[in-house]
Amino acid sequence: QVQLVESGGSLVQAGGSLRLSCAASGSIFSINAMSWYRQAPGKQRELVATITSRGSTNYADSVKVRFTISRDNAKNTVYLQMNSLKPEDTAVYYCNADIWATMRLYVYWGQGTQVTVSS
Repeated sequence: QVQLVESGGSLVQAGGSLRLSCAASGSIFSINAMSWYRQAPGKQRELVATITSRGSTNYADSVKVRFTISRDNAKNTVYLQMNSLKPEDTAVYYCNADIWATMRLYVYWGQGTQVTVSS
């Protein structure tokens, strides 16, 4: 069984920073891409950032320059450093990973962590 556990969500003032973490655990052979998504109330879930196993990154236009995704392959962990936060960044942030386990590739999701940015 594989689990993704996020942490780091909080209430922060506009202009502040937060760092989210997502650790994968369980019977993992290897991890391909890892991503962060977010879902604001009444809106669809959207892709925020992705990082491949080799470290290539991609960002949504709305977070470019302000957010940085990184990963520690030895710890099976992905991070999202969020700077210059805006009220519109308020959402539940979800971790997503493509994980090879038991000879198959699966897509896993974390339970989500709440980020609230006050104006």
